[in-house]
Amino acid sequence: MPGVISRRLFPILQLTRMALVFTAISNSLCALLIWVSETKHVKGNQVLSHVPWQWAVAIAVMSTGLYGFGMSLNDIIDRRRDQHLASHRPLPSGRIGVGTAHLICAFLILIALLAGAYFARSSGGGWLSFVLIAGTAAFIIFYDLAAKYLVALGLLSLGLIRFFHATIPAPNLPLLWHPLLLLNHVTILSLIAYRWEEKRPPLTPIHWAAVPGGLLVIDALLVGLLIVRRGPNLLHALNITPALVAPGVAVLMFIILAWVIKVRSSNPREAGQRLMLYGLLWLIVYDFTFAAGYVGLLPALLLLVFLPLAYLSVQIMRWWGGVMALSQRPQFQRAET
Repeated sequence: MPGVISRRLFPILQLTRMALVFTAISNSLCALLIWVSETKHVKGNQVLSHVPWQWAVAIAVMSTGLYGFGMSLNDIIDRRRDQHLASHRPLPSGRIGVGTAHLICAFLILIALLAGAYFARSSGGGWLSFVLIAGTAAFIIFYDLAAKYLVALGLLSLGLIRFFHATIPAPNLPLLWHPLLLLNHVTILSLIAYRWEEKRPPLTPIHWAAVPGGLLVIDALLVGLLIVRRGPNLLHALNITPALVAPGVAVLMFIILAWVIKVRSSNPREAGQRLMLYGLLWLIVYDFTFAAGYVGLLPALLLLVFLPLAYLSVQIMRWWGGVMALSQRPQFQRAET
């Protein structure tokens, strides 16, 4: 059994980056809870009774499929580049064949579309939910094929993928602030981590202006469209309530956390990697704050369970990767005389 795990399962989990899939599942389930609460006019434990388990499973499968599809497609496209820069990954190391990787990638997008279609039909989300699923998948393909090579466009695309993914369960956007915060957090997080890790090509003043500037334009467009749709009453259109205080506090807490990471890291690359990891895990904290404020404490606590699951998954993957590295047969070369 350990041999099967190390040879088959672990490389697949590496290829699809499944350790952090819980962040995507939490984002979409939070949106589902908010949508049910706002449309059914229920709060607290009553919200859970209005969410059929089939919907929750469908959303989890859809999120898993989209997340794994994007990660595996990225490695398929970058497999030749990774031979020189990341030879330990499943494809360049030969632990997964290219054909197998294509099958995994195709399977993941298929289950995402099927689960999304089921949810769209059964929940009443209709064609718009399914269009958002297909649109998110298209955005993932665009990022993997082109946007990630264009720096500023790639960083903005990462945030937009999170935004559209979080709107799939709630296409009528009963609460814009939740997906909007995910969009801004992921974009700014990716920008700072890119700089700290000193990736190439290096950031220029144009990039530093284009990413925040593009983010402001996107935010303004989304808020403006919502106001046009719901009327000039800002409090009603934007659903501004005291419940937004908790997400705001969570933002300030993450800024402090980012400063601590920067100070305590031994080098910029380590700081950037740690910032990216903890920043993605922090998305679950945002889900918790929104669910606690707009839905109820019990549903929020259920979402918070994903935080230790995600963290433990990352640590297990790292530990297992270290074990497998130590267990590899050493390669000896004859010394030249």
